[in-house]
Amino acid sequence: MSTPSAPNPRSFPRLLADVGGTNARFAWQAAPGAPISDVRVLPCAEYPTLPAAVHAYLDGLGQGRPQAAAIAIANPITGDEVRMTNHHWVFSQSAVKAEFGLQNLQLLNDFTALALALPVLPAGELHQVGGGAAVPDAPIALLGAGTGLGVSGLLPDRRGGWLPINGEGGHVTLPAVSARERLVMDGLIQRYGRASAERLLCGQGLVDACAILCAADGVPERALAHAAEVTEAALVGRLPQASEALTHFCALLGSVAGNLALTLGARGGVYIGGGIVPRLGDWFDRSPFRQRFEAKGRFSAYLQAIPVWVITSRQSPALMGAARALDADH
Repeated sequence: MSTPSAPNPRSFPRLLADVGGTNARFAWQAAPGAPISDVRVLPCAEYPTLPAAVHAYLDGLGQGRPQAAAIAIANPITGDEVRMTNHHWVFSQSAVKAEFGLQNLQLLNDFTALALALPVLPAGELHQVGGGAAVPDAPIALLGAGTGLGVSGLLPDRRGGWLPINGEGGHVTLPAVSARERLVMDGLIQRYGRASAERLLCGQGLVDACAILCAADGVPERALAHAAEVTEAALVGRLPQASEALTHFCALLGSVAGNLALTLGARGGVYIGGGIVPRLGDWFDRSPFRQRFEAKGRFSAYLQAIPVWVITSRQSPALMGAARALDADH
């Protein structure tokens, strides 16, 4: 998939979607060049199936049926059947296409869609955390923590465009290095059988890490059942184990981001999306993220030059990426 060309007018109006494990964001694009509009967020848990959520959005919108749809979803796309990793929805792409009478249906990983949006993100929606200037036409890395840990990137196609990466890099092994990080890693292994990066670098991972640290220190967990509660307790300094869990989160995110930057040769920069990091504000800037990102021995200087940007967009950029996927497919 290279840089999109002019969209086909017959592929409009369009339904666009960004489906995560917690929320599904839907939007509408009425015509070529029209803005992405009518964004609505629906909690996945309130709908038994993806088509039920789509029907709810379209019925509420009252604009009729789309000609085409692009759905960015937090899942690998390996065949007609899509079975979500972090939610119970299971569906057939061909059945969804038939149910809504679509001329074109594009299913793509949500971070592949986000990667497609990176070249057109406004500078005002990016916050730089260290590094220098991006090298033009060099690979770009992308990762982000929310309900899970998404990983993607862009490779130059040598024709002035970009090729997005489809992968599941969030499921690499957690790179713990300190005794306390290994304590958390061992606790995750006891709970889940394996400690992938995603097991910590997600909302549930923050909750689990705080609980594991509290248990190790003989401290009651104080019923912190949600990532937002752990984050709040950490940011105000109300619970040392919450602060430590968030510190480990940022440090290990730095390690994973540095690994990804080395793997891709991402001198075009590293972008961080997802729902957790943008909410941390200046705390993230002061966290161990950047130090761990650069802590790669002989390649520390290589990584010191690479800029990292936190994506601060209020509207999901993956919706824009989903539209660009349709543009490229006509």
